[in-house]
Amino acid sequence: MNRVARLVDRPVYSMAQVDRILGLHGGTARRWIDGYNRGAKSYPPVIRQERTNEDTATWGEFVETRLLAEFRDAGVPMIRMRPAVERLRRELETPYPLASARTWLYAEGQELVRAVQDEVGLDSALQLVVVRSNQRLLWSQHAESFRGSLEWTDGDVPEPRLLHPMPDIAEVQVDPLRGYGEPVVRNVPTEVIAELIRAGETPDSVADMYELNRSLVDAAVRYELKRAAA
Repeated sequence: MNRVARLVDRPVYSMAQVDRILGLHGGTARRWIDGYNRGAKSYPPVIRQERTNEDTATWGEFVETRLLAEFRDAGVPMIRMRPAVERLRRELETPYPLASARTWLYAEGQELVRAVQDEVGLDSALQLVVVRSNQRLLWSQHAESFRGSLEWTDGDVPEPRLLHPMPDIAEVQVDPLRGYGEPVVRNVPTEVIAELIRAGETPDSVADMYELNRSLVDAAVRYELKRAAA
């Protein structure tokens, strides 16, 4: 596959959009994706190999940020994930190891993640793989939630095709090739639905307007409320 044609390389969102779609506090995406300065100290990116000051995030960077968002309440600085990401990047030879099918779809990916997180001493709160007493490898709760949020392309080299931005609202999805990557339910932007409700339309009337099930309208409103509360 031609590298420039890969979906993960497609520029899609501004940093502010990433925060908005994933319900992150303002500035979080920029810190995770491109690093930041605090006083005289500079902190490197977790996601990018090095700081670029580029404000646009690729689809691959967005997907990886979605994974990091699972750990937002872990109580551990996200920068501690960087050594594991760097090592996985080298091992898998991809700029997006946390958005790679080799990581998430194949058994050897799980084994590699376990080996890497042990080697770099990754904090237990940030680990993607856990080991049960019978030595069976399992994805951690956060990692499994992230895996469940992805849908993959077909073909020899699958890529993340669709993503559910919030784990508890599966009806809402984002597609980098449709609607400018904005969150939708059945191709209707969640923001449009929420605006209609705020303007006085009833959920049932909005459902009729767009030929949606009422449950999809409710999901869109829940998503917008949760996102706005971040």
